[in-house]
Amino acid sequence: MYDEREQSPEHGPLAGFTVGVTAARRADELGALLERRGAAVLHAPALRIVPLSDDSELLAATKEIIGRAPDIAVATTAIGFRGWVEAADGWGLGEDLLERLREVRILARGPKVKGAIRAAGLNEEWSPASESMAEVLDRLLEEGVDGLRIAVQLHGEPLPGFVESLRAAGAEVVGVPVYRWLPPEDIGPVDRLVDAVVARTLDAVTFTSAPAAASLLSRAEERGLADDLLAAFGHDVLPACVGPVTALPLQARGVDTVQPERFRLGPLVQLLCRELPARARTLPVAGHRVEIRGHGVLVDGELRPVPPAGMSLLRALARKPGWVVSRAELLRVLPGAGRDEHAVETAMARLRTALGAPKLIQTVVKRGYRLALDPAADTKYDAAV
Repeated sequence: MYDEREQSPEHGPLAGFTVGVTAARRADELGALLERRGAAVLHAPALRIVPLSDDSELLAATKEIIGRAPDIAVATTAIGFRGWVEAADGWGLGEDLLERLREVRILARGPKVKGAIRAAGLNEEWSPASESMAEVLDRLLEEGVDGLRIAVQLHGEPLPGFVESLRAAGAEVVGVPVYRWLPPEDIGPVDRLVDAVVARTLDAVTFTSAPAAASLLSRAEERGLADDLLAAFGHDVLPACVGPVTALPLQARGVDTVQPERFRLGPLVQLLCRELPARARTLPVAGHRVEIRGHGVLVDGELRPVPPAGMSLLRALARKPGWVVSRAELLRVLPGAGRDEHAVETAMARLRTALGAPKLIQTVVKRGYRLALDPAADTKYDAAV
C-alpha cells in the first residue's frame, strides 16, 4: 500500500501543470522560475511597451517639468523612473531634469523605485510600507494638496482614480507617461492563450500588470469568448495576480484571484507551488497513490505524462472513483471521438500505457471501466458519490 507521507524528490512541485504567462517584461524570468519547478509554460505577452525614446508625450511632459518645477513628484515604478532619466539623457535633457527634481519633494511607491531614485542621485521624502498607491493618495490628501502642482509618473494605465482624486482636492496634476501599454504586434499567442483557458488545457494564468489582465479580457470580448473565459477562470483555471492592483480588471468582472502577500515574482511562483498541487485529485488506487494533475499524473510520486484524450478519460473515471463508467459516457468526454466507441478502447489502452500500471483501471465486461479504488477507501468514496 502507498504511504501518503511519501514525497518524490524527482520532480518539482509544479510538474504536470501548465501555466500561462501574460507578462510583457520579465516574462523570461517568470517563465524560468516556473519551469525550474516543473511547470510547462505557455507564454503569450498580452501587451507591448512603447520604447521611451520614441514617446513624444513623455518628451513634452519632461520639458514641461523642466520649465516649471512641480511641488511634488510621485514615482511609481523603478523601470519607469530609470527609463525616464535614460530617455531624458537621450534627448540631452538628463541633467536639466535631475536638477529640477532635486528641488522637488519625491514620494516613492515602494523599495524598488526608491533604489532607482537614489541611483539617480536623488532622495525620496517618503515611501509607504504597503507599496500601495492608495496609501500614497491618503497621505497626500491628509497633508492637503490644494494649489499644489504634482507630477505623477504613470505606469502603463492612466491611474484615473488617483489623478482625479488629487484634482478634486485642488491639485494641478502633470501626468508623466513614462511608458505606455499597447496591444502586441502579434496577437496569435494571446488568441492561443484564450483558447487554452477556454479549453481548460491550462491550470493557471499569471498576471503581473493590470493592463495585461484588461488586454486579455478585451481580446476575449472581441472574439466572443468573454463569457467562456470568465467561466473557466471561475472554476477550472486559476488566475494568479502579483498584487491587488493587477487583479482589479478581473475582479471587476467577478473573477476571484489569488495573490501573494509580497508583490513579487518569487512569492507569486511560491503561491502557485502551494495552490495547484492542493487542487489536484489524489486517490488510493490498486495499492498506488495516484495524483491527477493538469497534463500528467503522479503515480507513487513518479510523474507520468498523459495525452489530452487520456486525461479526459481519467478525469471522468475519477469523478466516480470505484464506480463503473460506461463507454458511452466516456465517449462523450473524449475530444473529437465522434460516435465510435472503439475510440474509447484505443484511448484507454494508451492511457494505461502512459500510467505504467495497467491494473489501475479495470475493464468491466459489457459495462465499461472503473478505477480500481482500494477496498479500504470504498466506503468513503461510495458515500461521497
